[in-house]
Amino acid sequence: MPILHREFYDRDTLQVARALLGGKLVRPVNGVELSGMIVETEAYCGKSDSACHAHRGETPRNAVMFGPPAHAYIYFTYGMHYLLNLVTEKEGNPCAVLIRAVLPLAGIAEMEARRKKKGAELTNGPAKLCQAFGIDKSLNGWDLACGQELWLEDYEIIPPKRITATPRIGIDYAKKEHREALWRFVVKSR
Repeated sequence: MPILHREFYDRDTLQVARALLGGKLVRPVNGVELSGMIVETEAYCGKSDSACHAHRGETPRNAVMFGPPAHAYIYFTYGMHYLLNLVTEKEGNPCAVLIRAVLPLAGIAEMEARRKKKGAELTNGPAKLCQAFGIDKSLNGWDLACGQELWLEDYEIIPPKRITATPRIGIDYAKKEHREALWRFVVKSR
């Protein structure tokens, strides 16, 4: 399948967050191609979104978000977890989509070895999938449109009736309107 081009990311963040569902996250590690179908995302919509890391302006931590679309914004949280975000929209407009969960497709034994888990617990959370895929701060700023270390591909078209929109998770610090915004997108079970 072809790698998603920069133009895919260079549009409204909510559209990208929905369109990523059914996409394939790919990362070669130790000669093994790891991949998973994206089944859960969250949109973070720039400076006006009080839940977004860029809400208070540019910092060394969030600088990637202010750059061009189609780059990985990876941050470390709670002193132990990496989370993968994909930068969207025009340069200077700091928006991104958090990849919250994937359904493993290939390289599952490698993922299990990294996570020391099997089954549903393997990649059903943003930190879990980063651990399973070996995604860490070394990939912060990675150009997703160039492939090689980390990229996304078209994989499966998810019909709108199989997508649920809910409030985002873990943003209690945000304004009420942003806590309640339906900016988390999940593929419903068949």
